[in-house]
Amino acid sequence: MFSLEIESPPAQRDLLVAELWEAGSAGIVESELGVRAFFEDAADREALRARFGAAGWRQEEPRDWVAESRANWEPMSVGSRFFLVPAWRDDPAPDGRFRIVVNPGMAFGTGRHETTRLCLEALERFVHPGAAMLDVGTGAGILAQAGALLGAAPVWACDIDPDAVAVARANIGPRLFIGSADAIRRGVADLVAANISPQAIVRLAPDLLGCLRPEGVALLSGFEPHDVAEIEAEIARHGGVVREVRQKGAWVLLVVGGKLVGRVSDVRE
Repeated sequence: MFSLEIESPPAQRDLLVAELWEAGSAGIVESELGVRAFFEDAADREALRARFGAAGWRQEEPRDWVAESRANWEPMSVGSRFFLVPAWRDDPAPDGRFRIVVNPGMAFGTGRHETTRLCLEALERFVHPGAAMLDVGTGAGILAQAGALLGAAPVWACDIDPDAVAVARANIGPRLFIGSADAIRRGVADLVAANISPQAIVRLAPDLLGCLRPEGVALLSGFEPHDVAEIEAEIARHGGVVREVRQKGAWVLLVVGGKLVGRVSDVRE
């Protein structure tokens, strides 16, 4: 068995991990600078080095790297209502929390990234029973699942990545499609969640806002503080208003609507 050392900024790490699992990795261990991915000796080392831009490789002694990789993934409490559990664990949820099973590496959205946690915490506040919800760029489907557990109905979800849709379909059900917010009828959602790139949010701003009912709210994340001004300007250009700014670590979530004038608050952790 050999391992590849691959440098990766935190913002890109979930996607990198997903690609490494897809490429046949036997185990993945995260480090401060990136990840170390383990492969069986029969794998094409040079092709993998070129594909992932590995900084180096080394031959490994025989060990159960899958077990060691899984040992890094512990159940996690998020917000006041959710308990995220890796698929291979059977830990029950503490009293008062919803249990959500995640499969690390299959698609973006395992709950470990700050943007996912920001969105889950915001859902606790803004989802009410019977609210119609749209999750744009659903990834593994964790936000759609969370919304449904909080009482949202119906819950639609979409992603432009067919592989992500295949992963999420088992968790979300039939209201899931390959595509984006431009395929949704105008004014049907009480809540829109979009944990995607800042470029995608700017491009989709009119569609994200157009999906909302008059009193609806959009929860937008997936970007850093230096992206906020551009996103806020684009939202305002299409008639939206940033009601609240939430920040966790180096990541930001905007609460957006069309009825209030001006920003309500900033919440930082």
